[in-house]
Amino acid sequence: MKKSPFFILLFFVTLNIGNAQTSFSGAKVHAGTFVAGKNAFLLNGKPFVIRAAELHYPRIPKEYWEQRIQMCKAMGMNTICIYLFWNLHEQKQDQFDFTGQNDVAAFVRLVQKNGMYCNVRPGPYVCAEWEMGGLPWWLLKKKNIAVRDLSDTFFMERTGKFFREAAKQLAPLQIQNGGNILMLQVENEYASYGNNQKYMEAIRDSLRAAGFDKVQLFRCDWSSNFNQYKLDGVTTTLNFGAGSNVEDQFKEFQKLYPNAPLMCSEYWTGWFDYWGRPHETRSVSSFIGSLKDMMDRKISFSLYMAHGGTTFGQWGGGNAPPYSAMVSSYDYNAPIDEQGAATDKFFAVRDLLKNYLQEGEALGEMPKPISIITIPAFELKEKASLFANLPEAKKSVDIKPMEEFNQAWGRILYRTKLPASASKQKTIITEVHDWATVFINEKLIGKLDRRKGDSTIEIPAVTKDAQLDILVEATGRVNYGKAILDHKGITEKVELINGTDKKELKNWLVYNFPVDYNFQKNVKYTTKKVNGPAWYKGSFNIVKKGDVFLDVSTWGKGMVWVNGHNLGRYWKIGPQQTLFLPGVWLKKGKNEIIILDVDGPSKTTVQGLSKPILDKINSDE
Repeated sequence: MKKSPFFILLFFVTLNIGNAQTSFSGAKVHAGTFVAGKNAFLLNGKPFVIRAAELHYPRIPKEYWEQRIQMCKAMGMNTICIYLFWNLHEQKQDQFDFTGQNDVAAFVRLVQKNGMYCNVRPGPYVCAEWEMGGLPWWLLKKKNIAVRDLSDTFFMERTGKFFREAAKQLAPLQIQNGGNILMLQVENEYASYGNNQKYMEAIRDSLRAAGFDKVQLFRCDWSSNFNQYKLDGVTTTLNFGAGSNVEDQFKEFQKLYPNAPLMCSEYWTGWFDYWGRPHETRSVSSFIGSLKDMMDRKISFSLYMAHGGTTFGQWGGGNAPPYSAMVSSYDYNAPIDEQGAATDKFFAVRDLLKNYLQEGEALGEMPKPISIITIPAFELKEKASLFANLPEAKKSVDIKPMEEFNQAWGRILYRTKLPASASKQKTIITEVHDWATVFINEKLIGKLDRRKGDSTIEIPAVTKDAQLDILVEATGRVNYGKAILDHKGITEKVELINGTDKKELKNWLVYNFPVDYNFQKNVKYTTKKVNGPAWYKGSFNIVKKGDVFLDVSTWGKGMVWVNGHNLGRYWKIGPQQTLFLPGVWLKKGKNEIIILDVDGPSKTTVQGLSKPILDKINSDE
């Protein structure tokens, strides 16, 4: 019988199944082994020291993924470590997205293409100074949700479903299947949140059941709390910062786990920045000595971060109490800066690690730097008042947080009638999450800042019934600790105080302003003067593409979109005064920019700089 082309193809595909797979380049990729052995990690049966670089694929434009991976290899790394961000991949319940910028499997394959291994940290919680620590906002729609908690069946079921979807992408890339994934993390720094061993066992089992059935599992905690629970079948690693005494960090650990391999799963090279606080830096000398000590002791490590990148869009998180929100730049004072360029730290690490290469390893060549351009100052001449572009209102007797109106991120406006009063009154808002401007008949009367614990606004006398508007901007859900259940908008109530009388305000009209580009694009722009919160639109021309830092220091507070890409949040208080604009998001010729400013600019101009401004604090009036 004559064989069809399909039958012949099927025969050869079947022939390849076994201990070898065929890569996309056509070369055979052989299955391997990786385990935590006695006092050492074993790669294909031989001792192996992991020198890992932490990268976050959402914080790097996809077109730059390979350049950042190659920079890490050139620094002396043999492994890339990544988080998975659940809320990035399931932004709406049951709608999973692993395509384009979210194609984590493509990222891991790029790591393998460049001769490096990968450690994966799927959570469900990841922290990472990321919105809600990676947990999806829609969990907050469930009343009395308990996260990172075995008792909440909804949370556990949703976690399991995410793991199964993640495994569809990444389980084939376990080293035992011919891929390059060496280890998979169970949860993340759980001992800093709780000590429920049964919960951790359930997460471990859920990962195995999802399809991560062969890879070496690990968990990370701190030297001060790693012993709050045990987890069979999972190797334990520790996180600590620059300049730590390595012997002291592992002293108690080695008493409890005398035969375990040693690894610092997060060796902090720098630190993150908050709005309104000085820019954080760490010197080369503060961490290079401890890194050398780990190498001399053959202790595996992962640099957190090797390259931080940028928290584009709405993805920046916060901490509480007190509430503080993260800036858009995740430069982290890392060895590879926000734009992907080498720093003094990079060369210090490279010069150190070249002395600790293992059999078959070599320093990678540094990739070609990505070009940088500047853009002359230009004005955004088109404007659109927020109050003149209200979306369809939703009615609510009681005030509720934005999640109750099926809104994930952005800004929300609450409107109600204010009764006439011959004397001044006060409103008490419980609680503002996170920054609010209050208007009477569209005239600004005050601002409330969650960072400062603001809750009260004095209202002037009004001779007749007036319109009360409260515009609330969400600046990032808490990503750490028990405050992670962080609803946005106004979370409880608004009360009006007149003398000794106190009355809760009811009957609200609610307007939702999401972060989607199409929403910002479709408001009605004009060249007339506007007051109050507004959109501003303009354009600029370039003759060649390149990375650039947009100077937004004359603007108040808000968000920026260029050619449909959300660059993130800005705030005049600093320390960050620029936004990173990747050249791959630009076009030769005309480019569009839209800025939504809720606090009003002093000038409606923008220019493009060759270097970022990350360390300028302005007084907050």
